[in-house]
Amino acid sequence: MEAAEGTVNGSVDYKGNPVHRSTSGGWRSASFIIAVEVAERFAYYGISSNLITYLTGPLGQSTASAAANVNTWSGTATLLPLLGAFVADSFLGRYRTIIAASLIYILGLGLLTLAAKLTTVNLHDCRSTKDARLCAPPRFQVILFFFSVYLVAVGQGGHKPCVQAFGGDQFDGQDPKESKAKSSFFNWWYFAISVGITVTLIVLVYIQDNLSWALGFGIPCIVLVAALLVFLLGSRTYRYSAKENGNNPFMRIGRVIVRAIRNRHNTPSAMPSEEDACLWDRCSGQFKFLNKALLAPDGSVEDQNVCSVSDVEDTKALLKLVPIWITSLAYAIAFAQTSTFFTKQGATLDRKIVSGFKVPAASLQTFIGFAIMISIPVYDRIVVPIARGLTRKPSGITMLQRIGTGMVFSAISMVTAALVEMKRLETAKDHGLVDLPKVTVPMSIWWMVPQYILCGVADVLTIVGLQEFCYDQVPKELRSLGIALYLSIFGIGSFLSTFLISTINKATSRDGQESWFANNLNRAHLDYFYWLLAVLSALGFSAYLYFARSYIYNREGAI
Repeated sequence: MEAAEGTVNGSVDYKGNPVHRSTSGGWRSASFIIAVEVAERFAYYGISSNLITYLTGPLGQSTASAAANVNTWSGTATLLPLLGAFVADSFLGRYRTIIAASLIYILGLGLLTLAAKLTTVNLHDCRSTKDARLCAPPRFQVILFFFSVYLVAVGQGGHKPCVQAFGGDQFDGQDPKESKAKSSFFNWWYFAISVGITVTLIVLVYIQDNLSWALGFGIPCIVLVAALLVFLLGSRTYRYSAKENGNNPFMRIGRVIVRAIRNRHNTPSAMPSEEDACLWDRCSGQFKFLNKALLAPDGSVEDQNVCSVSDVEDTKALLKLVPIWITSLAYAIAFAQTSTFFTKQGATLDRKIVSGFKVPAASLQTFIGFAIMISIPVYDRIVVPIARGLTRKPSGITMLQRIGTGMVFSAISMVTAALVEMKRLETAKDHGLVDLPKVTVPMSIWWMVPQYILCGVADVLTIVGLQEFCYDQVPKELRSLGIALYLSIFGIGSFLSTFLISTINKATSRDGQESWFANNLNRAHLDYFYWLLAVLSALGFSAYLYFARSYIYNREGAI
């Protein structure tokens, strides 16, 4: 009896037996999983953060071609987690998918290191012979490089949605103590990967730019091999999700939608038994049209082929995420600016810290990482306990309240960026630098720190909140898909940002006028763009607030 009380519902051990709470899961198991994710983020950002430099340097591409290739690769890498989640939730399971994806990832990084080494040899021959024809890398090397980076994208697509979901699986949300730990897990998860990304921006980018591209790609490969070994060491301690239904979860949900459409004109016949009436009443009031999936063609609920109540409720759970997903896109559009226009802003300012040393404009993004690393401990150890005492909720505030608060900080960061840009433009005008874009504007780079810090605080609230929300509110069998849906918000947001910039650029550069995004930033109007994003953020938050206030959490006691 004591063993039964100590088991975790819905979880098994590596042998498929009921798993015991005292010998599995928790922070011990989560630590192995966090380690492999930190290594993966180190590897991914080791490529993405400096990819355009490699394309325009060793591969000799034009800036426009390189930017297009980076955007295409980044967009593909962002959407592939949806495929990875489908494979994990339908066939392999999260654990096996992580191992398979890691092996693909390592192969891609290994081939990328080889491609970089071959290109380096080619460049050496070019310099030694001074033959311009040798400067362009052979077609084979270019093909090998792109095959390698897209292989990395495939590995990341299987790795990213599964690792975080698998980490969350190590905590039982039904246990009061583990429920608190589970909420903290998402905080410290984001803290850990922020550390990995910050180290990449500081260390790995320097190695790539100043020492060797082959070494810069080879180190992440070695790190990921070590991380996979660490992940495998924890196999005996992990909790694995036990499939409650043998059917493919995607097939079950698709079947509900198809049956509901087919039965849209049917009405329930007289219930032949009290049990059937109870079955119908168990369905939630939202998306009532899906309840028709419970009916047979004649309106009865006796047909063995009708969908179950759990199938219908799982489908409703996914549909309820759609309004939150859509209204989060405004935040994702603002999020996309930190690595683009914020950097261009910073490049025009006085970046000197000490004599002879300037802060690289792209390195300003480390302020976001520092803000995250400071904010998460403050939030988890100070804010949450205080809020927990007031609200009696394990997480202090609800997931949707947390997401919304971050959206407010994001809007404030856009307002701050607009004000700083107005100050920059005024300074350039006062010093006669409007037509001298290459001359440093006499304004300290420290003016930009507040907008980066506000973005970091917003990330701690909204991004971590979205991770936990998308994981917690999807059916248990589809939690990898939940994480993939969270990731797709930022993928689509990035594409929307590109579309918005392109549209504004065309509209504002007509009749010979200077575009808001003119190459000469002293004549451009990034401040107008930031004000527009602030308005979009406010509108997005208003729509989000409307849907969030009416949202009904799927599980009793959900936070």
